[in-house]
Amino acid sequence: MMSVRIACGLSTASDPRAGAAGAATKVAEQLAGRSIDLAVVFACGAHLAAPEATLEGVHDALQPDVLIGCGAGGVVGDGREIEGGTAVSVWAAAFENGIVSTFHAEVTEVEDGVAIAGVPDLQGAGGAILLPDPYSFPTDAVLAELAERSPGVAVLGGISSVRTLRGQAALFLGERVVPGGAVGVRFDGIELLPCVSQGATPIGPELTITAGEGRLIKELAGRPALGALRAVLDRLDDAERDMLAEGMLLGIVVERGQGDYQHGDFLVRSVLGGDPDTGTIAVGATIEEGQVVRVHARDARSADRDLHEALALRRQALGSDAPAGALMFTCNGRGRGMFGVPDHDVAALAGELGDVPTAGFFAAGEIGPVGGENFLHGFTATVAIFAS
Repeated sequence: MMSVRIACGLSTASDPRAGAAGAATKVAEQLAGRSIDLAVVFACGAHLAAPEATLEGVHDALQPDVLIGCGAGGVVGDGREIEGGTAVSVWAAAFENGIVSTFHAEVTEVEDGVAIAGVPDLQGAGGAILLPDPYSFPTDAVLAELAERSPGVAVLGGISSVRTLRGQAALFLGERVVPGGAVGVRFDGIELLPCVSQGATPIGPELTITAGEGRLIKELAGRPALGALRAVLDRLDDAERDMLAEGMLLGIVVERGQGDYQHGDFLVRSVLGGDPDTGTIAVGATIEEGQVVRVHARDARSADRDLHEALALRRQALGSDAPAGALMFTCNGRGRGMFGVPDHDVAALAGELGDVPTAGFFAAGEIGPVGGENFLHGFTATVAIFAS
């Protein structure tokens, strides 16, 4: 018998309170009177004019112990991706064992700069969800701090992709709309499997950084970095060159091993530019000498393959048991714009994991681990999969 039960409801009704209540009522019916330990709410459209009414509708129908969520440009729920208009996705979990605790992290001004308050100690946690506001929360800096304080703990989530019509952060915590920072939840005694699909495929050979610092690569395999990179590009076939039409990316191995790296071992970042005078290249991540890099390309086909492969690995890790549910954070640059069809990412999840209750939203940056360390990504789909 499953110890974790999860349900999801979606509504596209135009009235915020009625829509939220309708979606939450579907969830309550599926969970058949179980006490709700956690509700997660993602809302877009008219809900941003009256988010308090949306939360009232959810609380009236579900009475959850705790709730987090955020506003978005589009939401995921009930096997659909709603990329515009008005919609609310309500996801709720009843954990027979385990503890969930929510938090609100804020940036405060101090004499010599700013301080971040409210970020919990995640040491020993089974994982966490983090939903930051894009304007009032330094997500990269906080993830770096968490990596030092609680290494190996998976943090997943996404940056809220809209604000309320009043111009405030659209972050939900309990029955309140909080004005900035980030909201989140820590899980204890609950099995959470992270899945990160960066939507890019490796091409060409692996190269080792032999000189560089900060975000500047000076040498690759003992050669000036720009020349080494050009040599790789010269050896690509026509199909690989076509893939690079969307822009060249560089994958950087975060967790060094014995070689034979798989695509999921690379942190994929943009190549920001090259200096022909010095032969250096600048990348969108801090690098270290000795790290292995590889050219990556992003297109719809490689993004589709990457997501299916990443999800299939998680399905294999779960064994014969179907997951209880999932939370999906997909980039607002994906969807129809990337794949040309609706519902791509959520359909891929259902194809690999089965028809599990899934909610999520189109984010302005996605959070998830690569090589055991949590990063903020772009054009990525990250998924928190809950074992049953």
